[in-house]
Amino acid sequence: MTEETFNITRKFVRVIRVLPNGMVEFEFAIGEPDMAVELIMPKAAFDEFCASNEVEFVAGKDAEIDSEAAEADFNWNLHDATDRRFR
Repeated sequence: MTEETFNITRKFVRVIRVLPNGMVEFEFAIGEPDMAVELIMPKAAFDEFCASNEVEFVAGKDAEIDSEAAEADFNWNLHDATDRRFR
């Protein structure tokens, strides 16, 4: 059996959206793409940030979540919180 290790040299970016004013809203993660912080910065700064951190771009979250499952309560980000009401 192969054991996967947490690799802090891998950095990930998932773009959430680009705002009309040119700001890029994105998630940044180190070692594991599902454990991320949300950031926002101007496009030029974003490009520099990605280059200096040698990030891997990951696709958006496409998987459907069962809203009745216990884990569904924890499947959200700050961007989601502005657009929907939670229990």
